[in-house]
Amino acid sequence: MLNFIWCGMVLLSVVCALCTGRLGELSTALLEGSQQAVELSLFLLGSMCAWLGFLKIAEESGLSRLLAQAMAPVTGWLFPEYKGDESIQGKISLNLSANLLGLGNAATPLGLAAMREMAQKNPSPDTPTQGMILFVVINTASLQLLPVNMAAMRQSCGSAAPFSILPQVWITSAASLAVCVLCCKLLERRPPWPR
Repeated sequence: MLNFIWCGMVLLSVVCALCTGRLGELSTALLEGSQQAVELSLFLLGSMCAWLGFLKIAEESGLSRLLAQAMAPVTGWLFPEYKGDESIQGKISLNLSANLLGLGNAATPLGLAAMREMAQKNPSPDTPTQGMILFVVINTASLQLLPVNMAAMRQSCGSAAPFSILPQVWITSAASLAVCVLCCKLLERRPPWPR
């Protein structure tokens, strides 16, 4: 479905460029966009390699196990199906910690590693577990103590105090996270569809 949407957008862009006489501008934008996509991919690749290396070091050194034990009361309540699995709990804890610190690019590989391990333990690979769904929801509505990306955008737009929005960010992200977790927990007890 997504392929059809992208193809439709590309064809519509070409038709509009032909009709308005801006085919040259379209080709320039296409080349610039491709270059930016490659640069972003290389940047993210470097970041992912660094953080996956950090994850491996954390696992080998026992840091991931210590973090999993420290966050066990929270992750045990949120993810009861992985309560005894220190490896998954460690990856979840590292991901949640990276999200709390506002390290979006660092949280992505950690989250993917956690999700990959959850998928390996899933008895029915075609259906996500409740823990997998909750993990995606928590990552989507992540609580950030330091929203570095937002502050950088505000500074690039000329803000004199880019971190002045911290209290509002904390309140809104905490509220959205609480609502999301509450909805997931309520739907775990009584799903609106038959199992």
